[in-house]
Amino acid sequence: MKTAPVTSPIAAAAVPPWRPTRGLVVASGLVVIAVIWFAIGLVRDTPPVLGWLPLLISVPIAVVASWRAAGGGRTLWRYVSAGILLIGLGAVLNGFDYLSGRQQGQHISGLTAAVYTSGLVAILLGLLRIPGARRSRIEWLRFGLDIATVIVTVLTLCWHLVYHRWESWLSDSVSGAVTVLIVVVAGFICVFAFVKVAFTGTGPIDRRALHLLVLTGAVGAGGGALAPLVASRPYLNTAHVLLPAVSLCVCLAADRQLRAARAGRPAPRPLSRRPSVMPYAAVVATGGLLLYSTVRHTADLVAIAVGAVTVTLLVAARQLVALRDNALLLEDLDARQRELAHQATHDALTGLPNRTVLVREITAALAADPAAVSVALIDLDDFKEINDDLGHAVGDALLIAVADRIAAQLSAGAMVARLGGDEYALLLRHGDHDASLKTIAAQLSRPVHAAGHDLVVEASFGLAPARADDTADELLRRADVAMYEAKGQGKGRRVAYTAEMDQRTAEQSRLAADLRAALDTDQLRLLYQPIVSMPGGELYGVEALVRWTHPERGPISPGAFIPIAERTGQIVPLGAWILEQACRQAATWLDELGDAAPRTVTVNVSARQLREAGFAGEVDAVLRRTGLPPHVLTVEVTETAVFDGGAALAELRAIAALGVSIALDDFGTGHSSLGLLRSCPADILKVDKSFIDDITEGGQHAVVVAALIGICDGLRLRAVAEGVETAEQAAELHRLGYRFAQGFHFARPMPADAIAAYRPPVVSRMAAI
Repeated sequence: MKTAPVTSPIAAAAVPPWRPTRGLVVASGLVVIAVIWFAIGLVRDTPPVLGWLPLLISVPIAVVASWRAAGGGRTLWRYVSAGILLIGLGAVLNGFDYLSGRQQGQHISGLTAAVYTSGLVAILLGLLRIPGARRSRIEWLRFGLDIATVIVTVLTLCWHLVYHRWESWLSDSVSGAVTVLIVVVAGFICVFAFVKVAFTGTGPIDRRALHLLVLTGAVGAGGGALAPLVASRPYLNTAHVLLPAVSLCVCLAADRQLRAARAGRPAPRPLSRRPSVMPYAAVVATGGLLLYSTVRHTADLVAIAVGAVTVTLLVAARQLVALRDNALLLEDLDARQRELAHQATHDALTGLPNRTVLVREITAALAADPAAVSVALIDLDDFKEINDDLGHAVGDALLIAVADRIAAQLSAGAMVARLGGDEYALLLRHGDHDASLKTIAAQLSRPVHAAGHDLVVEASFGLAPARADDTADELLRRADVAMYEAKGQGKGRRVAYTAEMDQRTAEQSRLAADLRAALDTDQLRLLYQPIVSMPGGELYGVEALVRWTHPERGPISPGAFIPIAERTGQIVPLGAWILEQACRQAATWLDELGDAAPRTVTVNVSARQLREAGFAGEVDAVLRRTGLPPHVLTVEVTETAVFDGGAALAELRAIAALGVSIALDDFGTGHSSLGLLRSCPADILKVDKSFIDDITEGGQHAVVVAALIGICDGLRLRAVAEGVETAEQAAELHRLGYRFAQGFHFARPMPADAIAAYRPPVVSRMAAI
């Protein structure tokens, strides 16, 4: 599977431009001196002691540079520092052996070889300690097989390269074989570094710095392999050039690490999921070498064949592991698909079928025997109060318990579905349907244990028996009408649908139609209720309130037509009209009144509007059309509109991002309000009138109002007290710390042209004295 290109973490962090340090300059100069001296030695005899001097200086420089780079969890550099120090110590021993006559030419003693090798092992241990991305057991098994493949391939190739010289080196001295071993280890470190980084990432190590370290190993391995070329010149040693060069590479890598660290740690680079070609390259390499050895009939043919077969078996094992991994992924995918299919047809909270399944089952039942079919809707009474008083977790537990009780009472062929919120739907087949509802109601009236609470639940039932040629949607509609009739009659009622209910529904439909016409015929108007600052009652802002004067029925209360607009979806165009008119009027006030204009205009937005995709974009478009600065507009919502989060809360956050203020209406009436402050981008809290009414009498309401102003002050929110009707209430609110209020004590809703003439009531000023 291919992945999108990623930006290198080095590019993500601005690494300072490179400026050579004093250590780098000295290390570079020592490399130049060593190369020149070595070149002279190739054409004429040179004093051997001078060849060892540059490395005695370059190695300490590399040790200090790598130690300085070891910070911020970069443990690798401590190992590099120790490894270079050991390699330098090995070089000192090597030089001492040669100058004292104990060893000749490229030969080294067993102690020197051990010290050299320990330095390389220290660097290898550092590479192993690089922290990388977390991997599964199967991925680590593949990694182990890849490493084994690399080891076998490298050893096979090295064996072929050194086989013909092995006897001559071994007959001369054991040191020749040890030299080959050191070269192989250095080369293995280079290969291992590439494999390690490709599989696990570099962690806190700068990627380019690690590449320079790999170059260090390549320089050491490549130079060590050239040792036999100068065997005829005993006064020369490849270490004269290799160690200064290796030290320079280490200094460059450490310098790169330090510069990257100063620029800040870059974002981790995502690991590629592309298939690895390394195992197959290993098969090709060993297979090609086997063919070559077969054609040339080389003496090491058997060893190469063993290596090629081993590599092939390792790659085959890796392939089997990959197939097993793919099988597990397919199983996970199949399980996920089944889970998604279940989620698409079932309610996430209760596990009951959703509306899609219900409609399908009703349609099938109507096709089989419509006379035996009824649909009932069940709505829990006062569920909102349970949610508000005890919290959302208790409400969820109650919904689950109710679903279980209903399902336990169903007869054969019946089913229960959850339509959302606290509403359930029943498909009833055969038997006495009203008796079935009575049984379910009796079971629900027993105390329900939910999240540590024993709750008594009442529910409203609406029953709709099927008729000829009914559809599932029609049955659900009639059951909904009956259920609302039951709720209108009181709690715990069961009502069967009758034609008279449709008459009332028709009346509501006519009112809904008249409301649509009202939007087009200027029957609607906006009034504005002042929001004042206390104690003086000066105008601070206004709240836009819609009013409807019907040409035949006269004034219609918002309490009558707003619920109809909510149920029919007309609240969306109605809310859009209110928003447009209020913003246009606010812009006019700014032009005409200047600093005397209301500082903010509040517009109520319904939950239905917030659920409309792109509502925040509509708010932005209105602000642009009317020229109203975003900070003047305040969008007011109830806590229930955003209680469940989701799309509504996302739209509200997008509106806040425009610079528009957000107000939570009726704050304090629900238990969930404090939790909303963590997720809802509220700027203003409007304290419900029910708390204000009895504030002058003390008691619990006064305590709540005082607590809310403390919360607002702590969270830097503006509190607005609603429904202030007396001077005593205003004075007490001001004493508690409230600075903004609205209510009949200050002003009733008024036309737009009356705002300019608004003056604080005299009684308000007297209360402040």
